[in-house]
Amino acid sequence: MRSAFLPGAVIALAVAAFVAYSSIFIVNQREQAIQLRFGEIQRVIQEPGIYFKLPTNAVDSVQYYERRLLTLELDGMEVLFRNDRRFIVDAFAAFRILDPRAFRESVGGNLTLAAERLRTRLDSRLREVYGQRSYEEAFTSERAGMMRQVRDLIRPDAASLGVGVVDLRIRQTELPTDVRAQTYERMRAERLAVAAEERAQGTQESLRIKAEADRTATVLLAEARRDAEILRGAGDAEKNRIFAEAFSKDEGFFEFYRSMQAYVRALEAGDSSMVLSPTSEFFRFFSSATSPAGEAGAAAPNASAVAPAANVPAPAAGGAAPAAGDTAPASP
Repeated sequence: MRSAFLPGAVIALAVAAFVAYSSIFIVNQREQAIQLRFGEIQRVIQEPGIYFKLPTNAVDSVQYYERRLLTLELDGMEVLFRNDRRFIVDAFAAFRILDPRAFRESVGGNLTLAAERLRTRLDSRLREVYGQRSYEEAFTSERAGMMRQVRDLIRPDAASLGVGVVDLRIRQTELPTDVRAQTYERMRAERLAVAAEERAQGTQESLRIKAEADRTATVLLAEARRDAEILRGAGDAEKNRIFAEAFSKDEGFFEFYRSMQAYVRALEAGDSSMVLSPTSEFFRFFSSATSPAGEAGAAAPNASAVAPAANVPAPAAGGAAPAAGDTAPASP
């Protein structure tokens, strides 16, 4: 009796365990689930925990969807700017499934199909935003605003698929290979034109500064020459005043002093020769002190004699009269 009951109990226990196991399902923190009954959505589960359903999958079934952040990459997408310039844009979007019901109804819960539809709509929105901007704006601080604009435009489209776009980033924007060289040459020509203009302005400014400096130098030199002439004239006037004052005090000595200066200038080289009359006024201080003019004529052998000055030593710089034999000039 007991031996016949034992197999039945084991089978009943096994069936009960199977029923219990098939009626329990677990949703972890990385997932969300939809409970289906004959293919119809019964409930959406987005919180982690242990849940129950009808035993086996014949009546109730469960589909699991990612709750984590997903990425969608768009590489090599060609866009056209407002000024008809083509660029290659690489971007990526970060999204997650927010509404499992809408996700199943729109794409049948197929993540690959959802990514393809989202890529198509993102491509359209990127072209729309880039078509409203110039290519210069894509390389300035406006780029962040462009990314936000694309994100805000794609969000309603993504919501219809049951997903939410968290963020969108443009990784790079570059020229197509076939127009890259032409664009670089055009940019180089523009930079060369700017450089030439800067150099021309610098040259113009340099000429202006040099002209101003030359004008200032000319004015300063003219003023300096004027002041020098004024000072020289004042000095000459003072010199003449002193000479006149000295001449008025002792006319004979002044005449003797001027004659000594004339001797110095005439005989300074040391090898000079002069053809003069012995009775010339130039030699009157070399004659007798009592009668310079008369004794000069007696001392000279004839009127046409040559008076060499090469052997007459020049006076010292202090202005002393040169010696002439035993003749000494007399002070008036």
